[in-house]
Amino acid sequence: MRVRPMLNATYIALIPLLPLAGFLMLGIFGRKYFKNTSGIIGTTLLLVSTVLALYTAYGYFFEYGKVEGIYQKLVPLKYTWLQFSEGVSIDMGIILDPISAMMLVVVTFISLMVHIYSLGYMKGDERFPVYYAFLGLFTFSMLGLVVSSNIFQIYIFWELVGVSSFLLIGYYYDKPSAVAACKKAFIVTRFADVGFLIGILILSFHSGTLDFNTLIATLTSPETAGYKSAAAASFIGVSALTWGLALVFIGGAGKSAMFPLHIWLPDAMEGPTPVSALIHAATMVVAGVFLVARLFPVFAISSPNALTMVGYVGAISALIAALIACTQTDIKRVLAYSTMSQIGYMMFALGVSKYGGEDGLGYTASMFHLFTHAMFKALLFLGAGAVIHYIHSNEMKDMGGLRKYLPITHITFLIACLAIAGVPPFAGFFSKEEILLAAYQNNPSIYWIALITSGLTAFYMFRLYFNIFWNKEAHVHKKVLPNPNAPAPSLLERAGGEAKGEGGFAMMMPLILLAVGAAVAGFIPFGHFVSSDGKRLETAFHLQFSIAPVALGLAGIFIAMWMYKTENDKPDKFAASLSGLYKAAYHKFYIDEIYLFITQKIIFNLIGRPAAWIDKNVVDGLVNATGNGTKDISEIIKGVQSGKVQQYAIYFLVGIIGLALLFIYWWT
Repeated sequence: MRVRPMLNATYIALIPLLPLAGFLMLGIFGRKYFKNTSGIIGTTLLLVSTVLALYTAYGYFFEYGKVEGIYQKLVPLKYTWLQFSEGVSIDMGIILDPISAMMLVVVTFISLMVHIYSLGYMKGDERFPVYYAFLGLFTFSMLGLVVSSNIFQIYIFWELVGVSSFLLIGYYYDKPSAVAACKKAFIVTRFADVGFLIGILILSFHSGTLDFNTLIATLTSPETAGYKSAAAASFIGVSALTWGLALVFIGGAGKSAMFPLHIWLPDAMEGPTPVSALIHAATMVVAGVFLVARLFPVFAISSPNALTMVGYVGAISALIAALIACTQTDIKRVLAYSTMSQIGYMMFALGVSKYGGEDGLGYTASMFHLFTHAMFKALLFLGAGAVIHYIHSNEMKDMGGLRKYLPITHITFLIACLAIAGVPPFAGFFSKEEILLAAYQNNPSIYWIALITSGLTAFYMFRLYFNIFWNKEAHVHKKVLPNPNAPAPSLLERAGGEAKGEGGFAMMMPLILLAVGAAVAGFIPFGHFVSSDGKRLETAFHLQFSIAPVALGLAGIFIAMWMYKTENDKPDKFAASLSGLYKAAYHKFYIDEIYLFITQKIIFNLIGRPAAWIDKNVVDGLVNATGNGTKDISEIIKGVQSGKVQQYAIYFLVGIIGLALLFIYWWT
């Protein structure tokens, strides 16, 4: 008899708590007791979490989540932590709905792949237990974020995600560049998170609650007092509701590296490469998309202007990142800007969507792309990790011809490139086509930006592919590479560690599993499970509509092949012909320099230095003057307290005489 999954709060709670247990165990006792087994412990705990996540998602989508054709928002666990007033409290709860169930699977599966891959990639690292402890904390933080039932609870886990990224980006703390990168990521996202916090306060003040379900119900119902007060209150002509949502989005834009808060993302590549896969595919950068999706009914129903802002920020971010990616030579930075571009796709898909029915296609497409992107982006980063592990360099100039020596990495990397380029029938094609269709139906200007970006995506990804696996035979390889004509080792030999080039079975297995996901995940009827209103959404394939995006993508691939498959001077000539644009894109449109100018020349010089002078000379001067005045007065009067009895007797006698004279004067 088949066992039917039941809604069990304990099982769901264990999904984030197991990685937390791994963090505590390995963080406290790892270096002393589990130095050699910490990777196995962390991976085993993640495996159990993944199984529980799959069990929970299956139960929700196929057994108990749907009532009368609509997926419900279930709250199987809710604990009131801090009660401020009636209706306003910070709860530690679990919400189970289509996007949280989907994200449980994505986060645990990608984290599991990273854990397994790291067994080979990080083998021999001096701080191996600490690394796995930090991975556990990162996974726990993101899992806690996606199941949060309270907007302040999500903020707590939001900050934990920031702390975890700080620890992992700065994992190689003896490298100044890694220290600078983790501080940059932490500081930039802190500024964005201030906006998020203010947005929370505005929304909770008017709705009278911090609970997601109640807040959304209140702020989407025009007859409620909370909606009326939020819509009526305004600042510079913009309602408090729109301000609150815009500020919440700023927090999401910081975490998801949207323009102009994206400057931390390429520097975050200083962390270990498996960490980059986790950050870009399943945790930190998708948190902003998830946040907008969580509050999507409020955006779509109550503040379309805020949603329009989300759309244009996403589209601009996608285009800018794609242009920059076309010029970068560090393979991890190319992938970093690729992530920014793809997250931009998810954001503008939400921005062009409406709520309910076929009008909500953009919402479904955004979540679908988040799902498929997790597969092929994790695969790209882990594949890049295998290349770096082999070459010991991130630069394309040190690579070339590696398809002969890294055959599994080559095939899986090619599958990921085809998926992200939107080539049918790979996963990225289906999700990207739905995004483009939603943009075409609702906002033509964003559609054209997205269409151009899709062509650029295919170009820069295959520029990366051909530079790594084709192009030239790098001289650095010829002394160390095995004979390319020798028979390739079997999978069994690789598992035994004989294929040192590709890192062994621990590094290859995640690549193969993710390649399968990147190839077939697009065939999932995603609209049946995830939609803006919880109802089944039928999405259709439109052949005529797909001709232009696919043709543009193939054109980008063939141009990249023409320019980079063999070593030639075409790229240099092309760069010279676009000297101004190419130089600006290569220098990331000087956005970092603009930030430095604003902070150093304006804030520090025009605000910081005058403020420091006032602090030193006015504030400190007043405090010092008070102290010095007290000291001077004490110098004058300290002689009164001499300790000499004769002197005190004279003072006493003088006082008595004085009082007597005063008394006689008043009496007479």
